[in-house]
Amino acid sequence: MTITTETRKFEAEVAQVLHLVTHSLYSHKEIFLRELISNASDACDKLRFESIGKPELLSGDAELHIDVSWDADQRTITVRDNGVGMSRDEIVANIGTIASSGTRRFLEAMSTEQKSDARLIGQFGVGFYSAFVVADKVTVLSRRAGLPASEGVKWESDGKGEYALEQVELPERGTAIVLHLKADEDELLKRWELRSLITRYSDHVAFPIRLPVEKDGKPSDEWETVNAASALWTKPKSEISDEDYQSFYKSLGHDFNDALAWTHNRVEGNQSYITLLYLPSQPPFELMMGGRDERKGLKLYIKRVFIMDAAEQLLPNYLRFVRGVVDADDLPLNVSREILQQNRQLERIKSACVKRVLDLIEKLAKDEPEKFQTFYKAFGNTLKEGIVEDHANRERIAKLLRFASTKGEGSTQSVSLDDYIGRMPVSQDTIWYITADSHAAAAGSPQLEAFRAKDIEVLLMSDRIDEWMLGSLNEYASKKLRNVAKGDFPLDEEAKKQQEEASKAAEPLLKKLKDLLGDRVGDVKVSARLTDSPSCLALSDYEMAPHLARLLREAGHDMPAGKPTLEINPQHALLKRVEAEGDEGKAKDLASLLLEQAEIAAGAQLPDPAAFVQRLNRVLLG
Repeated sequence: MTITTETRKFEAEVAQVLHLVTHSLYSHKEIFLRELISNASDACDKLRFESIGKPELLSGDAELHIDVSWDADQRTITVRDNGVGMSRDEIVANIGTIASSGTRRFLEAMSTEQKSDARLIGQFGVGFYSAFVVADKVTVLSRRAGLPASEGVKWESDGKGEYALEQVELPERGTAIVLHLKADEDELLKRWELRSLITRYSDHVAFPIRLPVEKDGKPSDEWETVNAASALWTKPKSEISDEDYQSFYKSLGHDFNDALAWTHNRVEGNQSYITLLYLPSQPPFELMMGGRDERKGLKLYIKRVFIMDAAEQLLPNYLRFVRGVVDADDLPLNVSREILQQNRQLERIKSACVKRVLDLIEKLAKDEPEKFQTFYKAFGNTLKEGIVEDHANRERIAKLLRFASTKGEGSTQSVSLDDYIGRMPVSQDTIWYITADSHAAAAGSPQLEAFRAKDIEVLLMSDRIDEWMLGSLNEYASKKLRNVAKGDFPLDEEAKKQQEEASKAAEPLLKKLKDLLGDRVGDVKVSARLTDSPSCLALSDYEMAPHLARLLREAGHDMPAGKPTLEINPQHALLKRVEAEGDEGKAKDLASLLLEQAEIAAGAQLPDPAAFVQRLNRVLLG
């Protein structure tokens, strides 16, 4: 056999990851063992799945397991699995480089956190590098299942910029990772310490994790399984403690925080399956950094055989924050990913998962309001996507939404649509709301003045997703939802008569403003909304809110420029001044400022801020 050895440099980003992992996560150094065992478990899962079609891959060593050993004299810890192993190319792809998008987000998250945060490890595929938290050199020996013993690979690095690759003879498939410990890590060379870490973080890994039995104070050739080595979700709920559920969640989701809540269900009959679904207490980092494109929250098993990370097939996008497992008895094992997407049995499981998650969230809202507020703060905006995406459950999702309100407590989003309806007068048949790009802008909008004067509650919506969501939420509990800035203000017969009289009396002023503003406005009207402010914008029922149009333009979308309708308060001193102003230049400045302040209050972007400042200065100077 020809031995080929080469030395390669890490990608620049990998070097940065190594530096950050080593220095920023030192306070959570014990995570290295959790991550290496998790990787070993994945390797065993992959081999078990591949062996369904190729049973020969398991020949000679069918009992999958993970061994953790130590050598006090050599000061090494070895984590070995007899899973799928890696070829030379796979080692280069999986260790010498990292998926650049994940690495960049990892680096950005680490640099902005300014503190150690072990939740980051493992969530970007960089769990292997946690070995360098405790080791100053790491050796990897691996052979891919199905390849001959001569095609084993040795990878070695001190984590300082380079790694060495060498082809070696390896009689057994799988991967062994040898950690050459740093000088101050002697406590890890004790069996009780390793066992404690395995029990704490990896007890529910579904493969046996073995430690050597000590004899005369030294590890022997005899092995002892030290974890539960069972699929926790297959046990009866009565046999599982809350601590067990939390421990499994942390091993499943690479999270140091407890789960907020979970639901564990077994369905039996024509189609049998088990679901164990968790709500995290904080957004997983791939949700915040990767969004809808990276979804690894749910694992699909068939008869305890891992099949895939199948979040897309098991839950809709708007529930992508859910973590857990689904284990089915009767899905076909030889299907491809595309066939799975069209499988009717899987669709039924998906519907059941959605129901279980919504049931769980509803239970939190009803029985544990503090936990629900924690959930909503973390995932409320993601849940709102379901209003658009999940027509069948739209009413259930809408019931879970919370908003700030003119009768609520400041910017706190605690008012439900049911709360609003419960406070509505009998004569009111509409749920009123306003959207803006901040709570302060929504709460201070001049369009609320008449609603406050009439003591009509208005929901204050300031999340970017709200305007998009409300395009699909036109009604709730037989009550229409309407934006206070769109359409005509509701008036009784007497008020309509007064409005008509005011409009007729202001006709000269309206004509003057239309002439002064020209094609900058579509129309100028007397407002029924205003009581204190001089002007505001009014939108048609299907017109996009100015703040959303501005955000879309900033995102690069080509948005057509519309002509707004300017509503005025003829009794305001500024309008009286415009009406009395004989100098056309000064009158035009005043009219322009009335329009521009209305645009600013609505969240629109002024087309010429410099001209606005010059106009304002001229008016201030008289």
